[in-house]
Amino acid sequence: MAQRIEALRDEAGLSRPALASALGFPKNAIEKFETGRATPTKDQQEKMAAYFGVSLFYLRGESGDRTRQEDWMSGGLTAAEEEPVYRPAAVKRPKVEPASSGGGATMLDALFSTKQAKDQFKAMVLEVLRSPEGQEVIAQAVWKELAKRR
Repeated sequence: MAQRIEALRDEAGLSRPALASALGFPKNAIEKFETGRATPTKDQQEKMAAYFGVSLFYLRGESGDRTRQEDWMSGGLTAAEEEPVYRPAAVKRPKVEPASSGGGATMLDALFSTKQAKDQFKAMVLEVLRSPEGQEVIAQAVWKELAKRR
């Protein structure tokens, strides 16, 4: 994240104090973020991502795509698809046998072989889903799925 902050600041042609001032951060905050002596809070990360027009995933170094979620998703639905229509339907799901009950083990079985691994993965997924970007992705997916069922 430190490298991304510095690169984005350099691209914008701003000094560290100028960026800190523009974002309302303490004067030496950007220096600490860029040198790794401090990590920005979630709110500070969101402010920086919004300021530079990039996704939090990009700012954090989790993605090489700068696109903000709302940018690429905003054109994805037609007006008809955006209107909520809920029609519950009974869905029969085929019974799936666990891989350990006869078939070969899958990669997921190996990955989640310990409770600690399962708990850690669950925590990571929940953190992403609770983020504003995650909430937007969920909302758009739900509207799109509901529109298909018309």
